[in-house]
Amino acid sequence: MLTLYSIIIMKKRFYKVLGYTFLILLVLTALFFYSIYVPSPDVDKSVNESVVIENPGNGFYKYKNNWLRKSQSGLYEMYVEGSPYEMGVINGKLSRQLVINQEMHFVEKLNEMIPSKVYINFLKYFVAWFNKDLDENISEEYKEEIYGVSQAASDKFSYIGPAYYRMLNYHAAHDIGHFLQELHMVGCTSFASWDKEQTDSSFIVGRNFDFYVGDNFAKEKIVAFMNPDSGYKFMMVTWGGMIGSVSGMNESGLTVTINAAQGSIPFKTATPISIVAREVLQYASTIEEAYQIISFRKTFVGQSFLVASAKDGKAVIIEKTPNETALFESDTNRIFCSNHFQSNTLKDQENNIKHQEESSTAFRYARMKYLVDSSGKLDPKQTAAILRDTKGPNGTSIGYGNERSLNQLQGHHSIIFKPVEKLVWVSTSPWQEGAFVCYDLNKIFGDNFDMKSDHEIIVDSLTIAADPFVHSNDFEGYVKFREARPVIEKLIKSGQNDDNQVEKFIQTNPEYYLVYQLAGDYYSGVKNGVKAKLNYEMALSKSIPWKSDSLSIHKKLKNLEY
Repeated sequence: MLTLYSIIIMKKRFYKVLGYTFLILLVLTALFFYSIYVPSPDVDKSVNESVVIENPGNGFYKYKNNWLRKSQSGLYEMYVEGSPYEMGVINGKLSRQLVINQEMHFVEKLNEMIPSKVYINFLKYFVAWFNKDLDENISEEYKEEIYGVSQAASDKFSYIGPAYYRMLNYHAAHDIGHFLQELHMVGCTSFASWDKEQTDSSFIVGRNFDFYVGDNFAKEKIVAFMNPDSGYKFMMVTWGGMIGSVSGMNESGLTVTINAAQGSIPFKTATPISIVAREVLQYASTIEEAYQIISFRKTFVGQSFLVASAKDGKAVIIEKTPNETALFESDTNRIFCSNHFQSNTLKDQENNIKHQEESSTAFRYARMKYLVDSSGKLDPKQTAAILRDTKGPNGTSIGYGNERSLNQLQGHHSIIFKPVEKLVWVSTSPWQEGAFVCYDLNKIFGDNFDMKSDHEIIVDSLTIAADPFVHSNDFEGYVKFREARPVIEKLIKSGQNDDNQVEKFIQTNPEYYLVYQLAGDYYSGVKNGVKAKLNYEMALSKSIPWKSDSLSIHKKLKNLEY
């Protein structure tokens, strides 16, 4: 007879398997989506033919005032201007190889996660129904821009669907990843600090974007400087094919970053969060204007927008669900955001309370608040140190890569804003540990800025040096942990014996619960119940970010065969 406990575990297993499939299918619009017709925007398609990119060499690409280059920092930098379709075409042609590479990484992830074509085929019709109205929830100008970028997509993936439809769906990837938080693909953290008495250079915003769908996804980041023919100029950190924003600041000193939050289960798509954030960057200069844009748009996942405004001299969190929009303001000169709602309107919702109890969000929030509050008046260097913090509650060691850490050593990017001064720092590889390089929007968007030839545009004197941690034995061990993990998982799946390799794996990251969980799985598979028990118990003694993972280990321990 099934117990309530076993039903819960079975349910979680089902949703985990379904979740991975659901994510990738929504991102890639599944196989065979060629049967779905999505009309392309009505644009002057001759623009596509008129844009001819110059390549002076050494990775510098140019068209009129538009350009793409690879910085010595490893970041790609791009400037694009014009009408929506024109910006899309130029963006796509400048970054064509990056667009192709990014799609290739998605397809590789599909094959890795879901090797069963039968299972994919089973869900394709459901996904087609779910996303059928996506284009109706994106404004015409952004559809035109996405269509322009899609002209650069590879024909290699036409079996998935038309390029334009694929690109539309990729913009919903972030939302689906946030909806499926239990798959551990997200754990973003952000904060802001300012002087309540005056609007000055003390105003600073820091953020870790920890959306993770594989290492390749984060290899080719683009720092994009956008000059649309309507609205404000703005910068954002993005990737090939993405015109939405997850982190950015405009020329008015308004910044937007997004953090996942728990919401109700969606039954159809709406406006992707990244498109809403893009609209805020392009058309808002104050908190009130940002609130009006966010409240007007219909979304299908819960999200927190941390919005900082130089004009208002403060930051707020605008919380969004499919049904409500709420404004959260701090009663101090600091504000903190992880992955749960804080406003009076949304904080007491059952799923929000449950999420705080069963995930890592409350732990990261507490650690972030402690570090910020104990740092006094923040400067960029202190902010970077906070974003790089790998400790758990009370500064304890909880293993590198643990989601309870602010720095999970897998994030896509970290970013620091000074809204009043229009300065922004972007992290470089590896993760937050590389140097933070600084860009001055006053200079880049100024009338006298010239990019006729390839040259560095960062403010070299304001670079924040790489974290010394990258030269430590612990960091070397963490790198070995990441390299060894797929080998151990393959060993578990095959049932082969290699105790020595498993014991070496444990030593790469000995404070992290996951090494012991995987060791327990290995020993359980080779019928060594005694060692499996020791490792499962050791895992349970460590800091486990998700209650579902703890329950899973308890069940494995209970069902051990000796």
